[in-house]
Amino acid sequence: MSGGQFMVVLIVAIVMVASIFKAKHRRSPGLDMVEHLRSEGNRDTQALRGEIQQLKERIQVLERVITDERKSIDLDREIERLRDR
Repeated sequence: MSGGQFMVVLIVAIVMVASIFKAKHRRSPGLDMVEHLRSEGNRDTQALRGEIQQLKERIQVLERVITDERKSIDLDREIERLRDR
């Protein structure tokens, strides 16, 4: 093999190795979209969890108010019953 042929074979081998290396380390375009959707999903999930927590707190307050009103109504009834005696 002459020097010119050897250089051509060497260049072809380098290009082939580089393309194989590039193919192994290339990210697929779909993977970027999946990661983008995941990050959006995580933000949405966090927002929904926060909203659920707020709603739970509001329900607790409403339950407390209703319970207090029932106690108040029961207390009013008890007072009226005692007055009637």
